Amino acid sequence: MNNRGKDKTAWMRLLPFLQWAPMVNGRTLHADALAGLTNAIIVLPQGVAYALIAGLPPEFGLYAAIIPAIIAALFGSSWHLISGPTAALSIVVFTTISPLASPGSAEFIRLALTLTLLAGLFQLALATARLGVLVNFVSHSVVLGFTAGAALVIGSSQLQNVFGLAVPTDGSVADQWWQWLQHLPETHLPSLAVALVSLLGCVLIKRFRPRWPNMLLALVLASLLARVLDPGGERIALVGAIPAALPPFSLPDLSFGALSALGPGALAIGLLGLVEAVSIARAVASRSHQRLDGNQEFVGQGLSNVVGTFFSCYVSSGSFTRTGVNYTSGARTPLAAIFAGFWLLLILLLFSELTAWLPMPAMAGLLLVVAWNLIDFHHIRLIVQAGKSEAAVLLTTFFATLFVAMEFAIYAGVLLSLVFYLKRTSTPRIVSILPDPDAKHPVFVSAEQRRLPYCPQLRIIRIEGSLFFGAVNHVQEYLQSIREPRLLIVGSGINFVDIVGAEMLVQEAQRRRAEGGELYFSNLKEGVSRFLARNNLLEEIGEDHVFPNKGRAIHHIYDRLDPAVCKTCTARIFRECHIAPPGELPSPEEVIARQPA
Repeated sequence: MNNRGKDKTAWMRLLPFLQWAPMVNGRTLHADALAGLTNAIIVLPQGVAYALIAGLPPEFGLYAAIIPAIIAALFGSSWHLISGPTAALSIVVFTTISPLASPGSAEFIRLALTLTLLAGLFQLALATARLGVLVNFVSHSVVLGFTAGAALVIGSSQLQNVFGLAVPTDGSVADQWWQWLQHLPETHLPSLAVALVSLLGCVLIKRFRPRWPNMLLALVLASLLARVLDPGGERIALVGAIPAALPPFSLPDLSFGALSALGPGALAIGLLGLVEAVSIARAVASRSHQRLDGNQEFVGQGLSNVVGTFFSCYVSSGSFTRTGVNYTSGARTPLAAIFAGFWLLLILLLFSELTAWLPMPAMAGLLLVVAWNLIDFHHIRLIVQAGKSEAAVLLTTFFATLFVAMEFAIYAGVLLSLVFYLKRTSTPRIVSILPDPDAKHPVFVSAEQRRLPYCPQLRIIRIEGSLFFGAVNHVQEYLQSIREPRLLIVGSGINFVDIVGAEMLVQEAQRRRAEGGELYFSNLKEGVSRFLARNNLLEEIGEDHVFPNKGRAIHHIYDRLDPAVCKTCTARIFRECHIAPPGELPSPEEVIARQPA
């Protein structure tokens, strides 16, 4: 590649929107503009609802749906992903900051901006170090358990708004339910009616008119009912007017106390945000047949949060609802997300006073729908049926979300996932294999499954897993339990060997040699062979004990077996057994030609 080509590649990596800019034409502009308008209408009630979940003034949800969507579209890699506030991240913001400041206060807002900045910087750090693989450690079970728990937390927090109650609680799920049950007879029936109309309207419109903006229409119906039941707006709580202004410039709290208090939560939010964004982007890319750059998506998400911090935006990620609507609405390029941001800004400037008449019970009804949709019953059922370990991870994350700090619920789920992973990798499967006596061509099969007789002088095993420090004890105990004097280890399933695993193999070779036996290897992968040779461990094992394939290994080992034992053996397992006794074999070519590679 010449210098001009390298410069072009560097510019496209730095400014990724240059890659899709040539796709823009009159047809895509029209499609993207319409998709963006649909998105702006849908996110209007959604953004307000999410801001209320996060404990922030309603306008902050709309700010977070404007700036991050534009930045992520310009610097991400997905054609259809739209960033903005999400229910899961909103509840983590609330639970992280509420112990430090009163929700809705100026201090709470500053801490929310600080949390957003830290999460964005963490995401950019992962992108810079190209550590996108870390997202894979947040398993699907963790995400499902966390979102189900967050759904219950969201639903519990809205019980008072649905029933028109005003009862102080300590913020825990248990206390919220207890207080609700205690004061249930005090239910404000007009508020309950408004909430039910909002909830049922949202569900029914989605069911019978899926292309209509169900949340927006349900909110309009509920607001009209509230206007009829309470014309003066005195008995049913209202959201209040949103300032008709551009997202204002803001500064986070960068004091040492704020940074140290919010650090753990920022790590969890940053990781969860990346998991959400990448998962949604991959799901849509599988339909649009787009090739994603995961690390570039990290850059887009990190920059959207860092830049958004200074424009009064709280933490954002990929929005499943907005992204799905964007794709089904016919969006062609990321310009649709930019259009969505500008359309929403226009609506905010021209029609912000309409939010003054939005009833809180109506918003609560929408949030109950949001909470219900967060619970993925289908995949939860599949995971519970799949196995105990994944079910344990899901349940642990779910209950931790309910009863401990929400950001630590993610850590608990990830930690338990790693524990089960290490447990599996520390006990690699070891299979005894032998030639299949019924096969026309040399094929090795499991001796246990076929119940084949063993050779009294040679055992052949295949280790299916890496030999690292965590697996050494398990493998060593198995090797020492093998009574045959000669052992051939087929290494085609060994992907990695560390120094502890290599030393264990040397010790086993020395032990067998001292007892009159030998340890052999075949089919070692190049990386494993190179590691053993680099550390001079092949010399200690014996370079003449390592073979490129099973055929050569068996031919070499058979010729060194005890002929007296072979005379009394009736198993006749190997082809060499039918040719000549040990020590009297013909040329290797005649035998090896019939052995498997």
